[in-house]
Amino acid sequence: MSFLNYHHLRYFRAIATEGSLTKAAQHLKISQSALSVQLRSLEENLGQPLFERKHKALVLTESGRIALEYADSIFRSGEELADLLQNRASRSRSFLRVGAVANLSRNFQLTFLRPLIGREEVELIIHSGTLRELLVQLQNHTLDVVLSNTPVRRDAETGWHSHLLDQQSVSLVGHKTRRMKPFRFPDDLKTTPIVLPSLESSIRTAFDVLMDQTGIRPIIAAEVDDMAMLRLMARETQGVTLVPPVVVKDELENGTLVERHHFPQIKETFYAITPSRRFPNMILRELLTKKK
Repeated sequence: MSFLNYHHLRYFRAIATEGSLTKAAQHLKISQSALSVQLRSLEENLGQPLFERKHKALVLTESGRIALEYADSIFRSGEELADLLQNRASRSRSFLRVGAVANLSRNFQLTFLRPLIGREEVELIIHSGTLRELLVQLQNHTLDVVLSNTPVRRDAETGWHSHLLDQQSVSLVGHKTRRMKPFRFPDDLKTTPIVLPSLESSIRTAFDVLMDQTGIRPIIAAEVDDMAMLRLMARETQGVTLVPPVVVKDELENGTLVERHHFPQIKETFYAITPSRRFPNMILRELLTKKK
């Protein structure tokens, strides 16, 4: 029967945190060679490699990510023991590490994660960034899932899965006025300024194709690559804004903004991107199952 050496586990945790043997050895005040021996002993005991070397850096394997989660839990339990004996008891928790593409709707993120919010046994860790940055973290096992408005291609090396979570058609929204007349699309875009998503957005591409078909060149007041800023611009502009309704959900509900025109043929998509893993995060599996 195998037994864990908790000193080995502490050393492994330090290497994972520092990202290199050299930095971890300096932090622990032991020699790098001694630390390497301790890591090798732990890997032999567990029967799994915990790190792989990429571009001169140590990167957690999937088994390493699992081991780190357990190591964190074990050391946290030690802290909880001290708390308990000092009448400051706490409860062990599970973690879900989420990456969200920077231009993704905050309202959509909140809707997706709402089943976990308020659950004392679950801690959410949310990072934002570009899709490329987040996929690197997903591949390195420092994220469990990436939320994106575009799918990613699956290949033999990465094995990504793009789970379609939702599709929403987009609308032109604007302020409600006392003398508001029905919006005539596309003719009113000849004189009404419009705020648009940036050229990198799929809904912008579809909108531009539609405008080319009408022969009208709209008056572009602003182009925005962030949905949070697009929401703010919709609230500030006196023209109209092209946006998925979920982005301005609160403003539509309280009457700050109204829908001026609906485009059922232009859709924004929302995906959860996960890797193929032998040890999936059970909290994430629960969340994705609820979405089916």
